[in-house]
Amino acid sequence: MFRYSAILLAAAALTGVQPALAQQKFENLDRIDSLVAMTVGANLGEPGGPAAPVDRRLRLAACPTTPTVEGPVFGAAMVQCASLGWRIRVPLVAGGAAAASGPLPRTAAANRFTRPAAPVAPKENIVRKGDPVQLMAGNAAFSVSRMMVADEDGAVGETIRVREDKKSAPVFAQVVEMGVVRIPGFNSF
Repeated sequence: MFRYSAILLAAAALTGVQPALAQQKFENLDRIDSLVAMTVGANLGEPGGPAAPVDRRLRLAACPTTPTVEGPVFGAAMVQCASLGWRIRVPLVAGGAAAASGPLPRTAAANRFTRPAAPVAPKENIVRKGDPVQLMAGNAAFSVSRMMVADEDGAVGETIRVREDKKSAPVFAQVVEMGVVRIPGFNSF
């Protein structure tokens, strides 16, 4: 009985070791993600960076040397292990030329890595809350208008809420000029 339990114990120990050994036989996919990000100069999801992490279901043989990364080539980075003969393609986010050429201009969208743009002088509000405004909708072929009351202040080009009376639902309209607003979507009138 003692021999039988010892054999079972040894077999259980060996099966516990095999998954650890199997993990060492495959390439570290986190290392590939890091290599691609360093080579292209952008992190995951950024312009020019990898579009997504390498698929975790991928089982590549562990490369005895550091895999080489080439690219971007046709919107992807090529990762290969020359000694084992495997090669994969990692898609990149569009906009890599801007990322490779240096920092983004200040007019680009702000994120936590760029300085905020200089404050812009506020536009002068030409419509004030409570002012009567003419709401227009239409195009070159027809035009419809209705008198409304502004619910908020607005400058030319801003979108504000207007309503017919205090109990009616608000409508969003763009300020065109003093006392005139229009429904967005009707471009030419």
